[in-house]
Amino acid sequence: MRTMLKSKIHRARVTQVNLDYEGSITIDKFLMEASDILPFERVEVLNINNGARFSTYAIEGEANSGIIGLNGAAARLAAKGDIVIILSYCQVLDDEAVDMLPIIAYVDSKNRIKEQSMISYQLSVSY
Repeated sequence: MRTMLKSKIHRARVTQVNLDYEGSITIDKFLMEASDILPFERVEVLNINNGARFSTYAIEGEANSGIIGLNGAAARLAAKGDIVIILSYCQVLDDEAVDMLPIIAYVDSKNRIKEQSMISYQLSVSY
């Protein structure tokens, strides 16, 4: 089994931070669906502004609201307006890994999808 990138929300803008919430990242329901992220699924968050990288779980925000909210301890790792990349992964068998194509959602400054694609890499292995 290999852990492979399943999806990515690229360069989303943090719209709120809430230190007093239990924890997690709130993501616009439409973005979650477009990126194949389920409620309570583990995600990695990479903060472009300060270099912080952390794991948390996704919770569903209002659809088409553009919300990207960091809650609980994660709220200390970003500020409103920071740009983040949100990644999800999956476990696949080795023979499936070579054909794995992650979903990438590129968003604008209001966290609306401006482009969606699947990354394709040419893998070359030499022995």
